[in-house]
Amino acid sequence: MVHRTLGPGLLESVYEQCLACELGVRGLSVQRQVAVPVLYRDIRINAGIRMDMVVNHLIVIEIKACERSLPVHEAQLLTYLKLSGHHLGLLINFNVPRIKDGLRRVVLSSHTLASWRLGGSFS
Repeated sequence: MVHRTLGPGLLESVYEQCLACELGVRGLSVQRQVAVPVLYRDIRINAGIRMDMVVNHLIVIEIKACERSLPVHEAQLLTYLKLSGHHLGLLINFNVPRIKDGLRRVVLSSHTLASWRLGGSFS
């Protein structure tokens, strides 16, 4: 609904606010700009990392408004999932003619975690 109404070409922050509004109207719990601490050698570091949205305390949503999604965007979402303890995320790039072309579902599985720890690819 947000993409259909606004179309591509706006800032990520605009899409984030509008999507949060739309999800809230539909009765979903939405947290925006959720801080994610980094644990390094059992030390909690506030590195200023923030997830764009967490919906119903389950799904992490990372919003983009760029020419095309890059592997680094998926890596960013996977990192958020790992650090936050969530397992499901959506990468949404609003800067596309059809929103379905800008959607990417990301699942943090034990296979993904093992590959990540070994320095493998995320796919």
